[in-house]
Amino acid sequence: MIRLLIADDEDLLRSALAALLALEDDLTVVAEAATSTDAVRLAREHRPDIAVLDLEMPPGDGLRAAQEIRAELPTEVVLVTRHARPAVLRRALSAGVRGFVPKTTPAARLAEIIRDIAAGRRYVDPDIAGSALAEDDCPLTERELEVLRAARTGASVNEIAVEVHLAPGTVRNYLSAAMSKLGASSRHAAAHHAWQQGWI
Repeated sequence: MIRLLIADDEDLLRSALAALLALEDDLTVVAEAATSTDAVRLAREHRPDIAVLDLEMPPGDGLRAAQEIRAELPTEVVLVTRHARPAVLRRALSAGVRGFVPKTTPAARLAEIIRDIAAGRRYVDPDIAGSALAEDDCPLTERELEVLRAARTGASVNEIAVEVHLAPGTVRNYLSAAMSKLGASSRHAAAHHAWQQGWI
């Protein structure tokens, strides 16, 4: 029997997925979580064979929960996402995630993928893998990436300046240059875009 943890902040989707997977003879759902924090806590408590985590789950995200679970437990992780960003795929694979699937995956197919992962294999959706191979190069400098990484937390210009050891005016210049290169309307939008692309 393959023991599963299902984590998704959308109650209806989580409940439906758990019910559908529980219909499979060799799968059992031992826990359900609505947040990434609960996913990690319940994984520690129940030690499932596989955790199926929604990537966009608050607070933080499912990838952070996956990293924490993989760091502490032998539990394998499948990330499920609505927005299949290639850069996130690379982060997920480096964190030891064994499966990466879109939310459009039928429950029966997901059950097959779970069995494959339980047997030691890996599954990455072919469309996501194809996008990862075709991704553009990063147009930003190392310094621009550094200030965007700090900006992603919602820090002020002065806080970013302290973190990266630069003058506030210099930070503003780097942020402005990054926003211009990315066609972003704010530093937060630029930081989010850079994160989506896997540059920070």
